[in-house]
Amino acid sequence: MFTACDVSNAGNGGDKAEGSGEINLYTSEPEAKINEVIEAFNEENPDIQVKVFRAGTGELKTRIASEKKSGKIGADVLLAADVPTFEGFKSEDELVKLDKVETDGIEKEQVDADGYYVGTRIIPTVIAYNTDKVKEAPKSWAELTDSKFKDQIAMPNPEVSGAAAFNTALWLDQPELGEDWLKKLGENKPKVLESNGPVAQAVADGSSPVGIVVDYPVRDLADKGSPVAVSYPSDGVPYVNQPAGVFKDSKNPEAAQAFVSFLVSKEGQELAVKQNYVPVRSDAGAPEGAPALTDINLIQPDYAKVKEQQDGAVEKFKEIMG
Repeated sequence: MFTACDVSNAGNGGDKAEGSGEINLYTSEPEAKINEVIEAFNEENPDIQVKVFRAGTGELKTRIASEKKSGKIGADVLLAADVPTFEGFKSEDELVKLDKVETDGIEKEQVDADGYYVGTRIIPTVIAYNTDKVKEAPKSWAELTDSKFKDQIAMPNPEVSGAAAFNTALWLDQPELGEDWLKKLGENKPKVLESNGPVAQAVADGSSPVGIVVDYPVRDLADKGSPVAVSYPSDGVPYVNQPAGVFKDSKNPEAAQAFVSFLVSKEGQELAVKQNYVPVRSDAGAPEGAPALTDINLIQPDYAKVKEQQDGAVEKFKEIMG
């Protein structure tokens, strides 16, 4: 079901971007966060109404595929987890070039070389832990296969979470991890929860003292006083950059590109930082307590390979985790 977020009377006197009318946004972004984004966007673009359909990346892809079969994709803008999803739509000629989106100032690795999508935030997957229950933070993915963590771990379902599906493909492709590591992790009987939010909450309430989860909801909970912290694994940190793109079926491409422009603008990125995301621009600051990107051992993926292997990786995960 769509929800509409319209703050059409909230102009702030700033430079108004071009565009008016209505756009449909499909996104996996948490509801409270995307509502904040739309409110800030409408301060500069009071004549554009953004209607939101929110779901996990897997469900979004299923919906878009169904709409495509019916004749027309209903989304103007897609804002979802991972590059392989957008590479798929690009290869199917479903996206338009973002020729009205200013990408100067954005880390070049986060911009599609062909100009069809752009990353909007860096979202690493980390090891979260409950500081009341875990005395020494796990420092690596390999450490999570230790029997002391049996029945202690929660992680998101890759059939629902785009980041989790991406991570699974990436882990299986790492020589020091691979299928052997995933099987050993499975022997510790991790709880597979619907998405990253419930995993972070399970760590916070202690029902699963350790979580494999994206970092920002853990920082959100820590800010509210929950006994949680994160460890960035020494054996490699996978990340997604939550790209945004505009479909060629868009009924309002000018307004759609205006929305994407706002996401990657300095103001949009400063809002991302306030929402505990690591930004894709260096001039927007960083969330309190987050390490500099140069201090994280980020795994730089071969996106074409991940795209090719992702569906099979999800099936392998289901086979191993049961």
